[in-house]
Amino acid sequence: MTAKVILTLAVFAAIPGLALAQGMNMGGSPADKANMEAMQKMQNDMAIHGSGNADEDFVMMMIPHHQGAIDMALAVLRHGRNPQIRRLAQEIIVTQQQEIAVMRLAVGQPLPPSTLSRLEGPSVRGIESKSSQPTDRTMEP
Repeated sequence: MTAKVILTLAVFAAIPGLALAQGMNMGGSPADKANMEAMQKMQNDMAIHGSGNADEDFVMMMIPHHQGAIDMALAVLRHGRNPQIRRLAQEIIVTQQQEIAVMRLAVGQPLPPSTLSRLEGPSVRGIESKSSQPTDRTMEP
């Protein structure tokens, strides 16, 4: 793995930790604790050893990133009171779960049975069919 890739992965993995150290140093409420735990788990899970396959490495980092968003949204549903934020959290959970499913399918990973039952339907199949279309590579360097 090149030094540039290693540095990129290290910076990407460190961002949640910096947020914890700088912005999440709040009181010890259950919501604060849940968010800090979600961010720490996300940071740990994003710290992968690159395989050299850009697609798989991207997915292996993005799945924990999306799961972190789900975990933080769940904390809002457990502890939040603002109806608009709670609705947003619900939408985040649904869309992030769908995107995780699409990423797993795109790199040939099976979906857990619980994911299949929750996500069966046109929304995931539509995203999956779009993601499996040939990519126009005229814009790539």
